Amino acid sequence: MFDSILLAIDPVALKLGPISVRWYGVIIATGIVIAYIVGQREMRKRGFNEDFLTDLLIWAVPISIICARIYYVIFEWPYYASHPDQIIQIWHGGIAIHGALIGAFITAIIFTRKRGVSFWKVADILAPSLIIGQIVGRWGNFMNQEAYGGVVSRSFLESLHLPNWLIEQMNVNGFYHHPTFLYESLWNLVGLVLLLLLRKVNLRRGEIFLTYIMWYSFGRFFIEGMRTDSLLIGNLRMAQIVSLIGLIVGAILIIYRRVTIKKPVRYKD
Repeated sequence: MFDSILLAIDPVALKLGPISVRWYGVIIATGIVIAYIVGQREMRKRGFNEDFLTDLLIWAVPISIICARIYYVIFEWPYYASHPDQIIQIWHGGIAIHGALIGAFITAIIFTRKRGVSFWKVADILAPSLIIGQIVGRWGNFMNQEAYGGVVSRSFLESLHLPNWLIEQMNVNGFYHHPTFLYESLWNLVGLVLLLLLRKVNLRRGEIFLTYIMWYSFGRFFIEGMRTDSLLIGNLRMAQIVSLIGLIVGAILIIYRRVTIKKPVRYKD
């Protein structure tokens, strides 16, 4: 019965007159709310007032969504050039997490500088919240039947001990596909556990956040290779290029800061 209920779920959660509220948007919003609640709790524990994170998100959320959409549209421009009316229709999907992270990163740097607070301190505190948002948000792709991988057999999916409702949602146009959204969600879940454990080690300030960037980049590089809807530059997958850059830059920054900063500030300082 549970399977049949889930199989009956429409991508549209509800309709308000001419406006359709899609599960994709609901799940993305849920991820943001959960990330905010967790982040607010962590910020309070570190001595920040509640207005700090709220003020940051007032800027970061819309800018991140806009950047995520712009990033996606740029690499799908031949399509959107012919369908300009669809550029703002993000409720149908088509936002890129790398674009969102770039937007959030730039916003946070500017915001923390204006507030006179260390960017690295804030980034370390919020890294677990960011990855939680990604864990939840990927399920929006599940509801939209997107961000899936290459064709596989049903028996392969059954061998992964996946529930029937998830297997059937991976049936797109009569073919079963790798649930790459699930692979990434689970990879991020393991990453969350890693970040929480590393907080107890009391690393140098900034290294929790850089570990998050490196962990996500490493997993995304390989998972992206399975996907059938990658944004491309020629024959190169853009997400793999950005992931490789994130992995290399993260490692270089950790090494550089360890060599040059003789009296480092720690995570718990």
